[in-house]
Amino acid sequence: MNNLRFHGKVVLVTGGGTGIGRATAQAFAREGAAVVVAGRRSGELARTVELIEKEGGTASSVTADVTVEDDVARMVGTAVARYGGLHIAHNNAGVFGQAAPVADLDTDTWRQVLDINLTGVFLSMKHEIRHMRAHGGGAIVNTSSNIGAHVRLPMLGSYTASKAGLSALTRAAARDHIGDGVRVNAVSPGASDGPMSYLPGESRAQRDSRLAPAIPLGRVGALDEVASAVVWLASDEAGFAVGHDLVIDGGATA
Repeated sequence: MNNLRFHGKVVLVTGGGTGIGRATAQAFAREGAAVVVAGRRSGELARTVELIEKEGGTASSVTADVTVEDDVARMVGTAVARYGGLHIAHNNAGVFGQAAPVADLDTDTWRQVLDINLTGVFLSMKHEIRHMRAHGGGAIVNTSSNIGAHVRLPMLGSYTASKAGLSALTRAAARDHIGDGVRVNAVSPGASDGPMSYLPGESRAQRDSRLAPAIPLGRVGALDEVASAVVWLASDEAGFAVGHDLVIDGGATA
């Protein structure tokens, strides 16, 4: 660990058991942070903690459902109790949902996608900001998406609505709370090398051949590339970035 930009900082990552969340948790830990990963699947969270500890980092996990406010309050309280504070949060938990025309969307699925992708981030920010503003400020980075926030695709009504709403909520929270010393920003990844990029039963080669033609850079993004953007937005180097939505999609929405 040569770069310790986050030494002494406590970072909370939701959806930290796989994909972007795991990569971001590892990236923060490599730079000296104590990291708490949260999510619904304890086994995957434990694997993230194991990977961080193998590299000499500090991490622990808490099982929580971001759609349940009591869980969210406990999640934030656990991070504070274990490591003495909360300085940075990466609100990353999300789902893709059903692919169908709007008229054929299952209503329960619509509600689930909005609950996790939008309301879950609202609840997380609500409790994170309450702690941060009472203890000198902090930084929050939300995971949005190039789909919805920056481009609309057919058959993805619930996901598109949730991510468009999330980007708007990010800007609203940024304006509401910069006076409290809390910087709020977002990243909007395109296709990246996480579980959500695969169709059921699809191999990596099949996934790449399906997605790469729509990406001007010609490849799917690496998880570390998204994680690096999250870490930068949370760092002092991005101290003048407020309410920004950083698109990382290999030029797909350029």
